[in-house]
Amino acid sequence: MYFKSLLLLFVFLSFQVNAESTKTWSKPKQSEIRKMLTHEQYTVTQHEGTETPFHNAYWDNKEEGIYVDIVSGEPLFSSKDKYKSGTGWPSFTRPLVNKHIKEKADWSSGFEFTEVRSFYANSHLGHVFNDGPDPAGLRYCINSASLKFIPKNRLAESGYPEFTKIFKEN
Repeated sequence: MYFKSLLLLFVFLSFQVNAESTKTWSKPKQSEIRKMLTHEQYTVTQHEGTETPFHNAYWDNKEEGIYVDIVSGEPLFSSKDKYKSGTGWPSFTRPLVNKHIKEKADWSSGFEFTEVRSFYANSHLGHVFNDGPDPAGLRYCINSASLKFIPKNRLAESGYPEFTKIFKEN
């Protein structure tokens, strides 16, 4: 009986740890992306655009929840890691799921910046800078137009139940 209970606990914990990794994320066809996004969202995510600071959906959002890629739905950032940077764009100290973020050199302005893209949809999200708060000193400066916000009370019904635990009171 003890062994069986221990085995069931192990299976349950394994499922919990790997719940997020069992999901598949992908980039829809360009024709589908055009239909599902506004002009600004399409320009930002597909053509490395930048939205206007202080005039975007999430720069001042204080609600608890997660931010996902507007194209693929892959989870990217949490409100737990969001802070007011004063730049007019949502800023985060770290990604929610490291493997969903990729970085690449961006020389489009004549200076080297580090561009941040989503891993599966390859959406342009924004840039990461080394002027953020402790502990890592990073500022992920992200365009609202590349994100969809999922409030903490809608995580389970929206297909992200594994992230509800980060908003539980200790």
